[in-house]
Amino acid sequence: MKLQQLRYIWEVAHHDLNVSATAQSLYTSQPGISKQIRLLEDELGVEVFARSGKHLTRVTPAGEAILNTAGEILRKVESIKQVAQEFSNEKKGSLSIATTHTQARYALPPTIRQFIDRYPEVALHMHQGTPMQISELAADGTVDFAIATEALELFSDLIMMPCYKWNRCIVVPKNHPLTQISQLSLEDVASYPIVTYVFGFTGRSKLDEAFIEKGLAPKVVFTAADADVIKTYVRLGLGIGIVAKMAYDEQADSDLVAIDASHLFAASTTKIGFRRGTFLRGFMYDFIAMFAPHLTKEIVEEAYQRHTRLEMDELFEHVELPVY
Repeated sequence: MKLQQLRYIWEVAHHDLNVSATAQSLYTSQPGISKQIRLLEDELGVEVFARSGKHLTRVTPAGEAILNTAGEILRKVESIKQVAQEFSNEKKGSLSIATTHTQARYALPPTIRQFIDRYPEVALHMHQGTPMQISELAADGTVDFAIATEALELFSDLIMMPCYKWNRCIVVPKNHPLTQISQLSLEDVASYPIVTYVFGFTGRSKLDEAFIEKGLAPKVVFTAADADVIKTYVRLGLGIGIVAKMAYDEQADSDLVAIDASHLFAASTTKIGFRRGTFLRGFMYDFIAMFAPHLTKEIVEEAYQRHTRLEMDELFEHVELPVY
């Protein structure tokens, strides 16, 4: 059994069983990958992939178990490389982050700028997706950090730490009737068509919970993952927008009015998560602290020792998070 063979089956499984696409991503040949997979299966005495002719059709039950172990082995190998790099050149390497559009566009730029200034030889890679996709990327070791508001708690292998709290605003065109109301109510908001985030994105669950608690059924006419897209459709008159307060830019959005909605919805908490067992290099600790200054190296190491959500909540129960 070779490490290369384990990498091949892992990559094929994560390229939708497309051997050709896998070969392109690994800069190798399709026949070479197919041969190595067959050799591994012959050695193990079981099929990792079921086939129809020359095409792979699905992962077998045995293959699922083998892939889980292969993933662990490959992550351990990567950790060994990280350890070696930390001692050979502590300021050189790579850092991959998965996050949502809102975090990438509005929350992360100052941190990214500061990090690049301090670590110019560290290559930064950013992946954008749904909170579920983001969590999966961190859980399977594809990325180092996941930064999101939803879904992270669904993955028990992730160590999640709170970064900051945030709330929402209502964005409307100038002279909209809602701008004349001194204190908005949920009933006021629900009386207009709404443009907001796709369910599962950027604290959407808090928004839905608030309406349900009041027995209201708002008319959500358009959803998007991108706050800028939401604002575009507000400008087109499709409805009023509900977005993260940080997503309103006074200069870029001067044609819109942002109405505070923090009294209508419970605050959401953005968290940063990484897979348990990850070797954190020095610049990785620094990135976390740049993004959330209360998450010092000592606090992160303490969080590493906590194994349940209750234990993690206890660690941060007296920490006053910044609010945006």
